[in-house]
Amino acid sequence: MQSSSLKFVVALFSLVAMASSQTAWATEQAQQRRAGRDVRQDTRQGSRHTKQDCRAANQKSNSQCRQDKRDTKQQGRQTARDIKY
Repeated sequence: MQSSSLKFVVALFSLVAMASSQTAWATEQAQQRRAGRDVRQDTRQGSRHTKQDCRAANQKSNSQCRQDKRDTKQQGRQTARDIKY
C-alpha cells in the first residue's frame, strides 16, 4: 500500500509542477503578445506621421508616400514578430 501511495504523491507532485510551468509559459506568452500589440499600435501612429510629413514636405508623390507608410508598418510588424517569437 505504501508503494502505491508514494507513486500517487509523486504523480500528483509532477502534475502540479507541470501545471505551474504551463501557467508561467502562458503568462510569459501573454506579456509577449501585449508587447507586440503595443509595438504595432505605436507603429500605426508612426506610419501616419511618416505619410503626413511626406505629404506636407511635398517631396514625393502620394503613391510614394503611401509606400513609405507601408514600409514603416511592415518594419513594425517585423519588430512585433521578433518580440513574440
